[in-house]
Amino acid sequence: MTSVTSAPVPARVVLSQADIDRALTRIAHEILEANKGSRDLVLLGIPRRGYPLAVRLAEKIAAADNTVDAAAIVGQLDVTMFRDDLSHQGTRPPYPTKLPRTGIDNKVVVLIDDVLYSGRTIRAALDALVDLGRPRIVRLAVLIDRGHRELPIRADHVGKNLPTSSVEKVRVRLEETDTPAGGAPVNEVVIEGGL
Repeated sequence: MTSVTSAPVPARVVLSQADIDRALTRIAHEILEANKGSRDLVLLGIPRRGYPLAVRLAEKIAAADNTVDAAAIVGQLDVTMFRDDLSHQGTRPPYPTKLPRTGIDNKVVVLIDDVLYSGRTIRAALDALVDLGRPRIVRLAVLIDRGHRELPIRADHVGKNLPTSSVEKVRVRLEETDTPAGGAPVNEVVIEGGL
């Protein structure tokens, strides 16, 4: 009896650079609308890809509201030491946590991440926030929500809902984190694997 080995399914692009840009523009306007402007707004990106997305969102918010200094409202929140799955994953380097000069106390903090999956990264981010201050409101914005939640966490702002199977992998590739040395910048979301 012979076994038939199926060829691997090639990665398929589900969001192009233009799609990502449109999704971020929409999320930026949703954030401003939900907050009724830019007052007390802080965007905290979760490394690796959440931080460059937060920078891009801050720039779009500043373009929509000329009273906003994009650099002054964006920061980075490392959640490595707050994760509950460190023993199940490979070693990951911690990234520096960088808060805006005004801090997060009594601010409207929007956590930014690339993909929302189990919810465990966001749980870790909420734990990390408790150590840093007391925001007035915490919201969540993600580029991709792929489902399969293990915790009761949902995003307030979503670029694209992307139903996937648990064997598929969603890869967000951004020029800030994923451009090969000497290569062309890459900005896309792909799905790998599956049947």
